[in-house]
Amino acid sequence: SVTAPQIFRRLGAECHVLHAEPNGLNVNRDCGSTHIESLQKYVAENHLDIGFAFDGDADRCFAVDEKGNVVDGDQIMYICACKMKEEGTLLKDTVVATVMSNYGMEKCLAKEGIRLLRTPVGDKYVSMEIMKNGYSIGGEQSGHIIFGDLAKTGDGMMTAVKLLGCVVRQNQSLSELGALMVKYPQTLLNVRVANKTGWEKNQAIKDVVKKFTDELGEDGQVLVRASGTEPLIRIMAQGETQTETDRITESIAEVVRRELA
Repeated sequence: SVTAPQIFRRLGAECHVLHAEPNGLNVNRDCGSTHIESLQKYVAENHLDIGFAFDGDADRCFAVDEKGNVVDGDQIMYICACKMKEEGTLLKDTVVATVMSNYGMEKCLAKEGIRLLRTPVGDKYVSMEIMKNGYSIGGEQSGHIIFGDLAKTGDGMMTAVKLLGCVVRQNQSLSELGALMVKYPQTLLNVRVANKTGWEKNQAIKDVVKKFTDELGEDGQVLVRASGTEPLIRIMAQGETQTETDRITESIAEVVRRELA
């Protein structure tokens, strides 16, 4: 709320500021990257070029294009990585992301000659991989983006400045750049269970996951994992149609409920 307007104005932008009256109690309340609707409306209605939303500690960043559409962490990574490759600064031609990132990013990056390396969920795993192997960029769909040559953790304002640089140097609108990454439909389903311990050894669950993994082949992805904090099994499917991903997640959920309820 204090530093972001200063940064954008010093860079020469006309800067409109929303939800910047912190009182110690209103962090993330109906605003920021977790409640982005007011920003979408404001950007579109006021014909602005771009908007940025940060979370409470500003390590996450979502963008909004001039039409009011959300540009998430996967799209931001894609746009920045492609520009970095073009400029010769994308080390090892690799982007680091988690297993939750959209499968469309992986497919689109591959067309640009860029490898996507996936880690477990959590920006700490992304950071560890970047630091261990010297990669340039990585992050999460949720907007945690790490630029390995500049920082060891996510920085929402740095992410915003990096994305602005891509928009300016490409001389394209954010909606044009965002559309270059074709998203695959995703369905996420949480199933409450009696006991999540040892779920990965359950043969019925293993069989149904393999069935749909084989069915999707190279046109999608199935991910099943236990919540780290709750008695939940999280099921995600990515594929070519929403109907397909809905069907797959519900089919797996039926087995999980039967086996672990």
